[in-house]
Amino acid sequence: MEGETPAGDAELVALAAGGSERAFRALYRAYVRPVYWLAHGLVGNPADAEEVTQETFLVAWRKLPGFDLAGESLLPWLATICRFQCANRVRRQRRDREHTAAPADESVPSTVDVEQQVIDERLAEAILREVAGLSDLDRAIFRLCATEGYAYQAAADELGVAHGVVRNRLSRIRTRLRTVVKEST
Repeated sequence: MEGETPAGDAELVALAAGGSERAFRALYRAYVRPVYWLAHGLVGNPADAEEVTQETFLVAWRKLPGFDLAGESLLPWLATICRFQCANRVRRQRRDREHTAAPADESVPSTVDVEQQVIDERLAEAILREVAGLSDLDRAIFRLCATEGYAYQAAADELGVAHGVVRNRLSRIRTRLRTVVKEST
């Protein structure tokens, strides 16, 4: 590759998928900074961002043999992997904090509103029932966009559908859930 014109992402992905470490290093050098800054924005500190960046490229290396680059850039795919790695790290850290935290105060505060708790529980159950009744694709769109914070295009890339499909279906899902909320309150 030395002395040649720079290869495009599609060519580098194909070579790296075939086991070329040189091609993968070229992809790494091209995308390590944007992936790091995305990770840093999501996890909030340099040490975790570094680890998430490394984990992202490790996952990418493992998944490249089955990956088909649909666009001109590998970055959307890497950003999706990075978001998943960040979410996993944040969940792991939260779980670790909960297990090492001081024992919870078991006393019941005087401001507990039992009626509101019952209403909140019923509302949550109604929403969960509505989400469970969605098609597999709609549930996946809802999970990615509403709970994991994916942008429409990132969710579309992850699910292998068009941007407009995600946007339109999510709009319908939100309308259905608003109706459930109004009926439950």
